[in-house]
Amino acid sequence: IPTILTPQQLKELLENLVDLPKTAVSLGASTGLRVGELLGLKWEDIDFENLELHLIRDVVKQRIERCKTEASRKPVPIDAAVAEILWEWRLRCAYNQPKDRVFASPARRGKQPYWPSSIYRVYLKPVLENILKIKEPVGWHTLRHSLGTLMKANGEDVKTIQETLRHANFKVTMDVYTQGITAIRRSAHSAYSGDVGR
Repeated sequence: IPTILTPQQLKELLENLVDLPKTAVSLGASTGLRVGELLGLKWEDIDFENLELHLIRDVVKQRIERCKTEASRKPVPIDAAVAEILWEWRLRCAYNQPKDRVFASPARRGKQPYWPSSIYRVYLKPVLENILKIKEPVGWHTLRHSLGTLMKANGEDVKTIQETLRHANFKVTMDVYTQGITAIRRSAHSAYSGDVGR
C-alpha cells in the first residue's frame, strides 16, 4: 500500500525545505507530475501568465524522452502560490534562461537535471526521517499518490482526478492512485453500522 502524506505532513516538509527541493516538492505535490516530467521541465515550458505547464519531455536515468501518451502531454494547471515559488527559484538559481532546465545540476553545468535520488537523499530524506519521523517508505511517487488520495477525500469526481494525474484510464486512477483515508473510512463505517443497529 503506497504511503500517503497528510496535508499537515506536506506543509511541514515544505517548511523545512528551501530553493530547489522546496520548488520540486511544491510542484510535485500540487500537480502530481511524475519525477521524470518534473526534471524534464525547462523554463520555457512554464506559462506564468496563464498558470500552466507544458510537458514535452521526460527524463529517465538522465536520458531525455518525449512524453509518451496524449494524456501525459496535456497542459497542467498550476496554482498561483506554486507559480510564485517557481518564480522565486528562477530569480535565485544559476540557470534561469528559457532553454535552461528548471532543476539543472550545477555539477553538470546545467546541461542535465539533478538525479532524483540525489535530491531525495540529500534534502528530503533527512526531513522526512528526522523531523517528520515518518517510518514508512516515501519516494517521489508518494507525492502523486498523496495528491490523488487527498483529492478523492475532498470529494473531487473521478474524471477530475484522472485528468489531474493524466491517466489514460480512470481504472488506474481509482485502483492504484487513490486510497481510502482512515478517518473517512471510519466515518462511513460508523454511519453504516448505525443504520444496521437500528
